[in-house]
Amino acid sequence: MILVLRKSLARGFNPKFDGMSLSDVKVYPCLFSNKQLCSDIFRIRNEVFVHEQQVSREEEFDEFEDTSVHYLGTVDDTPAGTARWRITPQGIKLERFAVLGSMRNTGIGSMILKKVLADVQTIGLPIYLNAQIKAIPFYERQGFKKVGELFVEANIDHFKMVLDN
Repeated sequence: MILVLRKSLARGFNPKFDGMSLSDVKVYPCLFSNKQLCSDIFRIRNEVFVHEQQVSREEEFDEFEDTSVHYLGTVDDTPAGTARWRITPQGIKLERFAVLGSMRNTGIGSMILKKVLADVQTIGLPIYLNAQIKAIPFYERQGFKKVGELFVEANIDHFKMVLDN
């Protein structure tokens, strides 16, 4: 269940962290019961959503924690990013994508999304997410399309996006 992407396998992908090339990126899926991984996941989400984006803790940490599949992305064994997914009446909802500021634009977000998609696409349900405006180009590069109207969630503008299979 661990996705390990070595530079030699990533077709020229050469991420940087503190000016050094990364030897590997790992993405670990886990359940809420895995307190060790979830501790790192919740620390990242707290930093990104609660502190940086001023989302309330009550909105960020919700009743779906224990029914979601969570992911922790690490760069050279350092926790760097997170995501989760859950099944809803509309399909599979991807959410809570967050990458620490110091690790943004290294490719870790793409690696986490690719692992999540690899895990959920075989389920056969529609895949969607609510994207913050600034993240829309990232999700479009991964095959998502905007649908519907702009809406506000946690005081942040979003669009619903669906995976265009």
